[in-house]
Amino acid sequence: FYFPVLPEDGDSDFPTRVHFAWELPEDKARGLKARLRRITYELGYIGPATASGIDTDGRPVRAPLLSEPDEQGLVQPLLSQGDTVDPATGAITRLYPWNDEPSPWTCYLTDATWNLDDLKGPLDVDTLPLAKAHFATGADGEVLDRLDLILDFIPVIHVPNTVPEAEEHWGQATLLRVLQLFDEIAGTDTDSSKASATTGSPLITVSGRPASGRQQHLTIAPGRVIEVGDGGRMDVLDTSPMLAELRNHAQQLADRAATNTRLPAVALGTVDPSKVPSGYALELSLGPLDSLVGSMRLARAHKYRLLLKFVQRLHIAGQHPDWAGVRPLPAEYVFGPYTPTDKAGVLTQVTEAFTAGVMSLETAVRMLRESGWPIDDIHEEIERIQSRRFEQARYLADATGSTKAVGDYLGIDVEPDPEPPTPQLPTGSNPAEDPVEPEQGE
Repeated sequence: FYFPVLPEDGDSDFPTRVHFAWELPEDKARGLKARLRRITYELGYIGPATASGIDTDGRPVRAPLLSEPDEQGLVQPLLSQGDTVDPATGAITRLYPWNDEPSPWTCYLTDATWNLDDLKGPLDVDTLPLAKAHFATGADGEVLDRLDLILDFIPVIHVPNTVPEAEEHWGQATLLRVLQLFDEIAGTDTDSSKASATTGSPLITVSGRPASGRQQHLTIAPGRVIEVGDGGRMDVLDTSPMLAELRNHAQQLADRAATNTRLPAVALGTVDPSKVPSGYALELSLGPLDSLVGSMRLARAHKYRLLLKFVQRLHIAGQHPDWAGVRPLPAEYVFGPYTPTDKAGVLTQVTEAFTAGVMSLETAVRMLRESGWPIDDIHEEIERIQSRRFEQARYLADATGSTKAVGDYLGIDVEPDPEPPTPQLPTGSNPAEDPVEPEQGE
């Protein structure tokens, strides 16, 4: 579970310490007791370099690295590579690849486990005693006891379901407003089950002494004949109206829950699409769902942008060769339609608008992509389209007279044809003035 440590005042959207904690059940086969595991990310000031070690109790911990003793036998804590110390304040700073100025902050990771039997007194997830903790060791052999991640941010993003209130951290669940309705629906289903029992096996009363005079316990079964006397009768207790009323009430509660959660019947699949009068009516019925999806995407928009920024920084911090010298760029998620779209209709609309000159190629390709056409990259798709439009390239050449503009349009290198060489005429007498001598035999 997610446990942020929120300040009493200030920015509650980005806490400086967050915990992930959960209980581990007892494992008798491995001889493990019930435990509590907590993973903590915390922003703090940069400290001296540390290394993995073992304390006096044999627990894996991290200890500061010290220099060799000097002439006076004094040792000094060592710094991590790239860290510097301000002589005036003693603060340690570090220049991260995505920042322009040094920062005194870093993120520490701690992964610890406690036996539940060792936890006594009024403790919460933030005040667990570190003296009784057993710190985990990563795959690289580093003990996860305030391990310096060499990041100036906590790589954790809390994505709320709705836009939180001012100075609040938590959103609101979509089903929170209909929890009471769910309880009423469950109660109504229970009552319907009881009523259906009496409807399927109704209560039957028989009056009138039989002619034989024998009174016996009667059981209703197919083909059974029941003997009654003069004026006798058989009555059946009909509870089907109550059952029908309970079912109608359950349907009304379900419809109210769908309305409160802004989920129309067409989105729940309870409406036959063939009975919808028109596509416009179907689109209007999806209006509440459009509002719900829009509000949920609004609550997630800036968190998704932050997520993509974190991904870029983590690649840079990991010194991935493809990210050498790269600065994080703004990026965002773009969602497609969540309802079926008429691709053929969108294609016709885009084609007519683009042919009429009232829509650019960039907008046309973007509309096709948003309607579900398999277009991975808009810029690359435009380049492929233009590289095959030779007729438009000819118009561009006639309009500009620039082969470079045509080459840029087609995405190829267009070199102008070299000028033909000047013809060289033979020098000397004029051939027209010299008589032609006839060959022999003429």
